Amino acid sequence: MNRKLAIALVLVVGLADIAFGQVKAKDGIYFAQDSEYAKDSGWKEQVIVTVKGGKIATVLWNGVSNTGVADRLSIVPGGYDIVKYGKAKADWNVQAKAVQDYIVKNQSTNVALKANGTTDAISGATIHVKDVFGLVDKALASAPVKKGIYSKDGWYFKEQADFDKNSGWKDSVLITVVNGTVVDVIWNGVSKDKTKKSKLVEDLAGKYGMEKAAKKGAWNVQAKAVEDAIVKAQDPSKIAIKADGTTDAISGATLHVTAVGLAIEALKAAK
Repeated sequence: MNRKLAIALVLVVGLADIAFGQVKAKDGIYFAQDSEYAKDSGWKEQVIVTVKGGKIATVLWNGVSNTGVADRLSIVPGGYDIVKYGKAKADWNVQAKAVQDYIVKNQSTNVALKANGTTDAISGATIHVKDVFGLVDKALASAPVKKGIYSKDGWYFKEQADFDKNSGWKDSVLITVVNGTVVDVIWNGVSKDKTKKSKLVEDLAGKYGMEKAAKKGAWNVQAKAVEDAIVKAQDPSKIAIKADGTTDAISGATLHVTAVGLAIEALKAAK
């Protein structure tokens, strides 16, 4: 064999190994999510990546919303029917699996993207995939999620049984558990008044009104403090609640912390 040809073949094989055979992450379970909800859809993308033996073993792509609903995988196709409402060729979860399988097969997040964020490289996927590839990179660049106290990973949604008689709101929590650890909490609510959007969306638009009277800030600000406290505690039952439904355990929150009780109930399924 020509010496130059042999060297070229060695280089090609070596480059192929770098592109598709190596993952720059230790074995473990990794998590990443968008920093904000999408302005047009209200969804925040999440990925969970498992690395075993130095290779990507699994990728799980999901989404959480600011509209007060369960996670995306739990509500397709009924509540997130892109075939019916978006004229897609397949349900979102079907297309997402094609993307996940592509990443595992190729051991790479390198994919040719079109200007609109889609790709022709993955058969069966016509949805926007740009964000998920970026999130996989973000996850693998972070530290793996430490093993937590829960035995079942997943998304856990719990809402109040009825609308509040005085306010007309029904609160809910959506909790993400990865490697037994609570990594994300969303406290939200929906209104009996169908003209209103979720409590979070209404508040961010300045339409909820609590900021006018609350000393600790708008509802979304206090809700974030409660969410962070649940993540920190991991077991929400450790957060002491007073008889009036408030707590002194969370600095920055003077409102009724219904999210804590809902989180306790939601996480029963993760034990």
